[in-house]
Amino acid sequence: MPFPTASRPGSIWASDYCLPHLLNAPGNFTAAKLAWVKEHEPEVFKRIWKVMLPGDFIAMRLTGVTCTTVSGLSEGIFWDFATNRPAHELLDYFGFADTILAPVKPTFGIQGTLTAEAAASLGLAAGMPVTYRAGDQPNNALSLNVFNPGEIASTAGTSGVVYGVIDQVNYDPLSRVNTFAHVNHTAANPRLGVLLCINGTGILNSWMRRNVVPGLGYPQMNELAAQVPIGSEGVCILPFGNGAERMLENRESGCSIHGLHFNRHGQAHLVRAAQEGIVFSFQYGIEIMEQMGLKVDKIHAGLANMFQSRIFRETLAGVSGATIELYNTDGSVGAAKGAGIGAGIYRNAQEAFATLERLEVVLPQHEDAYRAAYEAWKAYLKSNT
Repeated sequence: MPFPTASRPGSIWASDYCLPHLLNAPGNFTAAKLAWVKEHEPEVFKRIWKVMLPGDFIAMRLTGVTCTTVSGLSEGIFWDFATNRPAHELLDYFGFADTILAPVKPTFGIQGTLTAEAAASLGLAAGMPVTYRAGDQPNNALSLNVFNPGEIASTAGTSGVVYGVIDQVNYDPLSRVNTFAHVNHTAANPRLGVLLCINGTGILNSWMRRNVVPGLGYPQMNELAAQVPIGSEGVCILPFGNGAERMLENRESGCSIHGLHFNRHGQAHLVRAAQEGIVFSFQYGIEIMEQMGLKVDKIHAGLANMFQSRIFRETLAGVSGATIELYNTDGSVGAAKGAGIGAGIYRNAQEAFATLERLEVVLPQHEDAYRAAYEAWKAYLKSNT
């Protein structure tokens, strides 16, 4: 059966149930994928005992215990935030038995201990506690010590993400951004992660490297782009060439170049315009997040991928007005810290992240110039979507 979405005309179930209860109405998360299996591969569906995310499955193999977390269920849109329990109405809609979901345990709780068999295979001690699991973006946020309302984490690899924490159950009525339970969410103290994802981020920069400036490395590209002033002298690039963008209500507008003048512009303009276009797509999504009440005045990020570019981080600071703090960390470190908190190695998050090394602070500068370039970019976006 088709899964209702906020943008599907007449989808009363989506607007009346999915968004207020699940905080999302997407058709590409676990629940909808499972419905596809049920419809198209019924013999496979009949064999299902439990539905688990990869982290749930690995934990089961390590401990012999089957369980999941509220954060994990929310990422599959299986969690009802209005009733603080699994989404039984959604299960009924798709014809899934309640027993298909694993029991829920706290994200930082002891979720099992290492079996003798797993311990022998891994060369570890049997009985070791297994705790903490999270999706990539909640875990990246944890690695940057982002736990509290108003705190923001960002990444910019092949795709780009801005992930902000709020303390109220809220959603975007057009489902342009997604809301999930953060790693420290409880019903008494809501901590929800609002997720903005841009598909065409680092992949545009790598396309530029292969096709516009072949032979140059990324540091040389950044040096080339720095020769051009803010706004790329009128060149604007819409970076949406990696599939449909949820932020654009699931439209696939494609990547396009605007304002190009053959007698004025060259490689440097294109390289800079690509980075600015990526940042401006971030800002466009940040404005959606701000409509949900998320104030963006500081962004935490690891010094990796596109955040290694001075132009990228200065453009983001300048157009958003936010201070950017860059840290020496990544998701694997965050997962280890989370497990340490859950196992009691650290007394709390403050102790776990006491050694987190801040490498650089980028303050907003030239804000008027960046905002003018962004408004020009946004005008092209409006005329092309």
